[in-house]
Amino acid sequence: MNRIKVFSPATVANVACGFDVIGLALDNPGDEIEMWLSSEPGIRIREIHGADLPLEPSKNVCGVALQALVKKLPDPLNAGFEMIIKKNIQPGSGIGSSAASAAGAVVAANILLGEPFPKKKLVRFAMEGERLASGSAHADNVAPAILGGFTLVRSYTPVDIVGLPTPPGLWVTVIHPQIEVKTSDAREILKHKVLMTDAIKQWGNVAALVAGLYRNDYGLIGRSLEDVIVEPVRSILIPAFQELKIKCKEAGALGGGISGSGPSVFMLSTSEEIARNVADVMNNIYQPLGLEYHIHVSTVNQEGVKVISR
Repeated sequence: MNRIKVFSPATVANVACGFDVIGLALDNPGDEIEMWLSSEPGIRIREIHGADLPLEPSKNVCGVALQALVKKLPDPLNAGFEMIIKKNIQPGSGIGSSAASAAGAVVAANILLGEPFPKKKLVRFAMEGERLASGSAHADNVAPAILGGFTLVRSYTPVDIVGLPTPPGLWVTVIHPQIEVKTSDAREILKHKVLMTDAIKQWGNVAALVAGLYRNDYGLIGRSLEDVIVEPVRSILIPAFQELKIKCKEAGALGGGISGSGPSVFMLSTSEEIARNVADVMNNIYQPLGLEYHIHVSTVNQEGVKVISR
């Protein structure tokens, strides 16, 4: 096999209280990457559809992530890859656009090479793409994109990723206002110090969210979806954010918050019916604002990057 095409999913990072440590993968939307081995050494991005992004590998998250993988090969100087990227996740959307590209590139390359690296090792390579995109090599998007489901980053030094269970029947509704919030800009407005009382509350919510996922305790999950550190600062960048949270919960959502650095907002629900009712509520709130937006209703992607064809 010397050619492959993969689907790389959008992701929700932070999942409210888990800033930089918890994420989940979606079944839609997602990027598509077609990659093939080349007899000519080096990495070449032939085409990019759906976004105006650089073809130069050192300036593209796919290229940078793949370069990190190639460096760990026994014969890196002779490795050759070419690819075509189809971006279905808009950059700056808050649902892991850069992560999907980086994750898809390293998974595709690993399969073409006969899978010399375990999936968790691929997370470290994909993080280098995130470093290029945002200035920070965070894993809360790339880990679920590669591994699927919910993931927890226990440590960054060294990188230690823990897979978490997904309760049955869990659905995600995401609204993406068509405004761009760059991750690097969203990080700049964060406070560098937090109150001990806020930190204690946040730790409790993170621990309870993990416990809720293991116990299939939807009530506990809902009570844990509270961010007292990051959301109060970032929410001012998102139109009608507080109204979204209140009315979506009234419609039956367990709760939710800002997806990644925004502007997307996610809500978790216990059934497709509730998730689609939540989508209707989001639509009713945003339609009068005169702002373009997209709404995605999805199950949790348990597989991560998927092979479309080979």
